[in-house]
Order: sequence, then structure tokens, then C-alpha cells
Amino acid sequence: MAFLDQQPLLGYPLVAAVGLAVGSFLNVVILRLPRRLEWEWKRDAREILELPELYDPPPPGIVVEPSHDPATGDRLKWWENIPVLSWLLLRGRSRYSGQRISIQYPLVELLTGVLTVVCAWRFGFGWQGFGAMVLTWFLVAMSGIDLRTRLLPDSLTLPLMWLGLVASMDNLFIPAKPALLGAAIGYSILWSVWWLFKQLTGKEGMGHGDFKLLAALGAWVGYKGILPIILLSSVLGAIIGSIWLAYRGRDRATPIPFGPYLAIAGWIVFFVGAERIWDGYLRFAGLG
Repeated sequence: MAFLDQQPLLGYPLVAAVGLAVGSFLNVVILRLPRRLEWEWKRDAREILELPELYDPPPPGIVVEPSHDPATGDRLKWWENIPVLSWLLLRGRSRYSGQRISIQYPLVELLTGVLTVVCAWRFGFGWQGFGAMVLTWFLVAMSGIDLRTRLLPDSLTLPLMWLGLVASMDNLFIPAKPALLGAAIGYSILWSVWWLFKQLTGKEGMGHGDFKLLAALGAWVGYKGILPIILLSSVLGAIIGSIWLAYRGRDRATPIPFGPYLAIAGWIVFFVGAERIWDGYLRFAGLG
């Protein structure tokens, strides 16, 4: 790690390559995890309700099954799995079925690669940099899943929260007490908003995964980062969400995923630092 800190011309390309490779894997997570979870939920529901067994083979796993063409089932060649480059070489179309390959694949790979390099630039190539990369990879995966399915799986939000709490035990980014308070306050605030909205309207204004995502972010940024995350994500959601609804011709009653906005705001607050944000605000308000 110290060697890479002293040789950034070697470190940054290496980190970029890792980020692109992880982005390729995150595409698999985004596409396969929701289908796998849905299959497991149906299986468990049939068992609880004591319904007859059905022939329902499981969808492809995330790690074991190799990449394949979704239309024909043909296994992809090794060079067809090269991040970004393979999409360009194939001109965005499958070599087997001729169908278009979603732009999601290169976008997720590029985004993950760029953000991974930014983490190394901001936090270095040591444990802090690696921790920032892990947080980033989780947020990219959860944002992609939420955008596609409006789900934030517990299998991602809860491990991210525990990783943040474990990191705080060694004071990697923040001490343990602010991390624990951040997780508790983050969950409690959004749960309270959800509960009040449901009591007043009889409707659920957000999913439970949003509570858990904010709790996970609180474990990484501390309790001082909760308010900036909520405010920034609300602004982003209002602006980007309104543009998306207008573009799609939808009305304001259309549900939109809030997870990506929480993820973007949480990543910004983590990157800048909650303490620096509050200090900047107090100086701007003339209170510092």
C-alpha cells in the first residue's frame, strides 16, 4: 500500500482496472440479485402457506453461473466480458442474438471505475481508500437495483451498516460512538417520517429499505452527517425526479425510487466530511 502511495502513476491505473472489473460484477448483482430474491420469497411463501411444490428452477446465481446471452443462452467468450471495451467492440449488440446490449453495462462499469479512482485520490491506497471503495461499490449496486425494481435488499443495506460500524471500532473514518448514533438516528428519522405520513394519509410514502440505507450511511458518516444527507437527497430527488417525471409524461403521484438520491448524497457527505460541511455552514451563517 505504501508503495502505491509513492507510485501514483502505477496505483491509479491499477485501481481503475479494479474498479472497472468490480463494475462488471456489479452489473451481475444489479440484474440477478432481485430475481434471485424474488424466487426465494416465492419459495418461502409456498412453504409457509403449505402450498404444493411447483417446478420452479432457480434463476442464475451471482457468482457461480458464467455470463451468457439472455436471449439464446450462449456462454460469452472471455473477451466479451472485458469492461466497456467489449461493449464498444460489439457496437452495443449481442454477437449471438443481435439484440441491443443495454447501455447500463458500460455506464455502471465506467461509473464504478471513476469513483474507485476518486476514492484512491481522496483517501489513498491504504485501508481508508479500500473502505471508501467498498462503500462506493455497495452504493452503486443498491442504486442500480432501486432504479430498476424500487427495492433496496437487506442483503446489501445491512452488511453495509455493519461494515461501517466495524470500521468505526478502529476509528477508520469516525469513532464508534458517532457511527452507532448515526446508524440509530438515520433509521429513526426516516421511520418516523414514514409512520407520520402513513397515519395522516393511510399510504406508505417510502420503502423500509430507505430507512436501512440511511442507517448504513449514518454508520459511515456519523450522526452529524444525517441532516446534510437528508437535505441534499431531498433537493436532488425534487430536481431530478421532477425532470424525470416530465420527460416520461408521468404525474407527481408516480412513485420514484429514493435510494439513489440517498446514495449520492451519502457519498458526497462521506467524501467531503460531515465536520467540514458543518464548519462551512457555520462560517457561511456567521456563527463559526
